[in-house]
Amino acid sequence: MARATPLHDVILARIERDGPLTIEDYMGLCLGHPEYGYYRRADAIGVQGDFITAPEISQIFGEIVGAWAATVWRAMGAPAPFSLVELGPGRGVLMADALRAAGRAPGFLGAARLHLVETSNRLRQEQQARLREYAPVWTSSLAQVRPGPAIVIANEFFDALPIRQFARAEGAWRERLVAAKGGALHIALGAALAPEDAARFLLPAAAGDGEVCEVRPAISEIMAQMARLAEGGALAALIFDYGHRGEGLGDTLQAVARHAFSDPLHAPGETDLTAHVNFAALASAAQRYGLTPHGPMPMGRFLLELGAAQRLQALLAAASEAQRERLISGFRRLTAPMEMGELFKTFALTAGLAEPPPPFRD
Repeated sequence: MARATPLHDVILARIERDGPLTIEDYMGLCLGHPEYGYYRRADAIGVQGDFITAPEISQIFGEIVGAWAATVWRAMGAPAPFSLVELGPGRGVLMADALRAAGRAPGFLGAARLHLVETSNRLRQEQQARLREYAPVWTSSLAQVRPGPAIVIANEFFDALPIRQFARAEGAWRERLVAAKGGALHIALGAALAPEDAARFLLPAAAGDGEVCEVRPAISEIMAQMARLAEGGALAALIFDYGHRGEGLGDTLQAVARHAFSDPLHAPGETDLTAHVNFAALASAAQRYGLTPHGPMPMGRFLLELGAAQRLQALLAAASEAQRERLISGFRRLTAPMEMGELFKTFALTAGLAEPPPPFRD
């Protein structure tokens, strides 16, 4: 049962007026409502918040990303200027570490035009505090970045894009909806989809009753926007997220509050809502727009192949005992298969490059 929050009342009123919400609409309201949405909160990310991301765990993560960006920029022919874009930059930690590392490549910082795709004014303030020396420009959409050579970074961005869910029941696919009864939210099923509608959503006809299939409508538009960027020059995008390679079905919608899982219908607007990324769907959408996908590969492997262990040793050489413990703990959390190293994947997209980016060349 949902806990009464300001957004809970807004959702109840909308359901009463318009009928049950799709999961996509429900997620969109919970995360992005202009007044009560989760992303309007200032304290979501970090140890004291609801969840922690890879850049907050260790500086090594952002430094590896920066080294990768510098390498890819040179492979593009070192264009000047070029757009360096981050989708959902959080508190700006990843980009600060990345630019510190990428700045070792002669000419990189002078050529980079930093664009941060961010809708939260509170997070923009934190990003400004960390990144003001790089003269960032904020946009609310990738569509606002001009076509031209570009490097795009997205860490835990796609998992927060709203999904639609379909459940198989009585031999047909039906959309899962958020309905209300007696002031409480609950999941309900819509009418049976016609076969042509099920095919449009790529829902498998052979699935059995009880199966759940998820689709992310926003992926197609984002791939179209990346393809538009590539019309003006080479493009490389680096994506980190948790998810799967497209195998299997299942309900992966989850809510997190204070580093613990919660009911997605509980306390709308006050918990983070995400769902696993289907990398096969990402690759398929990218190819439809002429982009070349690479991966996914486990995030731990990506970091290790690009020198994360060597960077750890360099940092340990000058660290205090307390710093050493934090560095080793963070490194293990990012790379160990039982931690983030296997569940989280690294995925790349390119256009106009002669070879795959490192370490996808094998």
